[in-house]
This record gives sequence, C-alpha cells and structure tokens, in this order.
Amino acid sequence: MQKTDNWQRIWNDDGSNNRFSPVNAFLYVISLLYRLVITVRNRLYDYNIFPEIKLSCPVISIGNITVGGTGKTPCVIWIAQMLQEQGWKPAVLSRGYGSKNSLPVNIVSDGVKILHPGAIAGDEPLLIAQSLPGIPVITGPKRILTGKKAINNFGVNVLICDDAFQHRQIFRDINLVLLDSQAPLGNGHMLPRGSLREPITELRRADAFILTRTGEAAEAKTIAGKLAEAGNIPVYSSTHKPVDAVKGDYSISLPLSELKGKKVCAFAGIAKPDSFKNAILAAGAQIMSFDIFPDHHRYNSKELENIRNNFLKSNADLLITTEKDGMRLQEFAYFLKDIYLLRIKLEIVPDEDSLKNFILERLERK
Repeated sequence: MQKTDNWQRIWNDDGSNNRFSPVNAFLYVISLLYRLVITVRNRLYDYNIFPEIKLSCPVISIGNITVGGTGKTPCVIWIAQMLQEQGWKPAVLSRGYGSKNSLPVNIVSDGVKILHPGAIAGDEPLLIAQSLPGIPVITGPKRILTGKKAINNFGVNVLICDDAFQHRQIFRDINLVLLDSQAPLGNGHMLPRGSLREPITELRRADAFILTRTGEAAEAKTIAGKLAEAGNIPVYSSTHKPVDAVKGDYSISLPLSELKGKKVCAFAGIAKPDSFKNAILAAGAQIMSFDIFPDHHRYNSKELENIRNNFLKSNADLLITTEKDGMRLQEFAYFLKDIYLLRIKLEIVPDEDSLKNFILERLERK
C-alpha cells in the first residue's frame, strides 16, 4: 500500500510549492524521454508509417489520457447496453489487465455464459461480462486478433474497445476519451513524474470527451467549457451513481436506503478509493474503518482474515467493498458470502440522449 501512496503523492504534486525534490527532478527527466518515445510513435501513426488496420465493422474506443481511475468500465457497460437496446450486436474487447492468462485471444464470455473466473479473465472484463448478458467479451493484447475473433465467431457488427486510446494499431470510428473532472489532466506531467500517458496535445484525436464524476467536482462546468472551446469537440458529463449493495454471492440485494445509519467496514483496491468512500457516506452509512489496497490488488488469505477480524472487532453491521474488488475474490467463496458489493452505474447528465444520439449518428455514417 505504501508504494501506491508514494506514487499518488508524486502525481498529485504539480510543483506549485516551489520546493526542490531530487526524486521529482529525476522522474521529470525520465518523463521527458518517455514523452519523446510516445511522440515519435504517434507521428509514425499520424503519417501512416505505422498503419491503423480497419476491421469489417465499426470500432468504438473508450479510453483516457491519464493512468487509471476515470471510470471506463461503467462507461463500457453503458454503451454496450445502449447499443444492444438499439438493435446492434456489440462485443467488448479488453486487454485483460491483471489476468493470469497469456493466450493471444481469450473468450471471457460468449454472450451466453461466462467461461473464465476473475484470475484468468481479469477483474474488469469479468465485471463487464457479468453485467452484459448476450454480449461477448474477449481479452487479448492485440485488438486486431480479438476483434477478428469477435466478428468471425459471433457475428457482431460493432466493437467496443476498452482502454484503447493509446492502442492505435486498430482503426477506430469513434474515439471517446474519459476525463476525471476532479483532475482531468493529472498534475500536467507525463509518466513517471505525473499520470499522463501522452502529451495533452494528443487529445485532438478525440471525437468526444466524457467528464466523469462531475457530481464530485464543483468546477466540472468550467472544465467542460474549456475543453469544448479548445478543440471544438463535444463534451458530455456523467456521474457514477450507486445502485445497491449486493451480497458477494449475489444472493441478496440491499437498496441504498438500507445503508442509512448502518455502521460499515470498507476496503477497496481501486485507483480512486475516495470515490467509493464518498458513495458510502452519501448513502448515510457510518464508516468504522476503510482499508485501501493498490489498484487491481490480488488479495490473499491472510489479508482477508485481517479484514474479517477487524470487522468483527468493530461491531459494524456490514463489511463492504466495490463490485470490481468482488471479481478478484471469486476464489474465496467463504469470504464473499459474508460481504456486500456496492454496485454503481454510469449516468449521463443532464440528458443521456445527447451522447446516445452522437454515437448512433456516427455509426450510421459507416
């Protein structure tokens, strides 16, 4: 946990305190080299020296320009459900970060049943597959291979690429870029000095921006206005809305109103744990303890035993974590049956039809 805290502290430091830090100075030099490599790579794609391969159906990319935590998974689920409701046959492609599977193509879900547990599928692909019955979910490092597999094996007519803004090998018809409204560009520095994956100028490749967690940022409208003026690119706003708290084995669902007044112990291994914490507090629960682990953390038996013991000692009513964390706890059935998972969904505000119409109109042109 300490390692994650250190990086977050560095990425939150924008240099405004004017204090010299040897570590930050060293990381800044490394970030300049990283910037050079990324810029050269992008120019090779821009000038078609590295070709972008076009598949036989439209491709929607959902990505970001910073490392982790912008809410891509709820967005992927929202878009896939929307397209399915509109008569499209989508498939979701993911790199499968955190998966133990090294195969080039891995079918997490064939649209009928889920074929792999979280350790093989990866937590995010498993959550996507569980949330999208009837929609294939395929993982692998090369979207060209997974995309062709989806088209040839399942007859899909639109591909949704999760976390693919930097994956330029595949041509995309719609480039959606998610920006966390609390820190849309991080501290302005590239990796490893900051959380930017690419220079800010590369945002010109976006077809639209989606500001996430706007309900938690007072300056969201100002940010949206600046983005819209800068590139004449449409900007949509969204919030992550808690839905309910479901038992870890999905046997019981508690409405959010049931959390009011409850004493809870919480834990999470996600990029933005404060958002999870705020959702619990907004539901009216009292947090007795809150344990933070690194993003995509793989829990072990000892850690879970400590979490359970702390919960029992606190005399709290509920032990709760995120649904994404629940995907990484599938092998601990004995633990899952005693905890609750907070489920959230993406909500486009103030009107979801605006983004829906934008996507559908773009697809109809293809």
